[in-house]
Amino acid sequence: MAQADTESRSLARAALSLRCLPFRRCFYETVGEEPLSSTELAGRTEVPAPFTFLPLSGDRTEDHFLWLIRLGVLRREVDGQGLTERVRLTPMGRQLLRRWPGEIPRAGRRERILEALRRHRPRL
Repeated sequence: MAQADTESRSLARAALSLRCLPFRRCFYETVGEEPLSSTELAGRTEVPAPFTFLPLSGDRTEDHFLWLIRLGVLRREVDGQGLTERVRLTPMGRQLLRRWPGEIPRAGRRERILEALRRHRPRL
């Protein structure tokens, strides 16, 4: 029973993060099919942006990737040399996407602020 509670808390925490981060559903669907790096994502200039709600630098994108890796939503791609800078969607990430039939609903301002505090100051 404790494992099920931990798993449901992990899914709830990751679902909230997906709603707070600037990535659109298209981003998650794309990394479910093919790996993508933060540099590649930041270098895209389509308008409107298919992957994000707002423009992101490579460093900011990488920070978001690291958070999603920590949550278990993304993983680093592996090649013959080892880990790469590219990421892929995990089974947990696929499970989360099934929660929403369309675009991932955006969290409100209050939820995004609280999530940022938990993310950057987890002991508060």
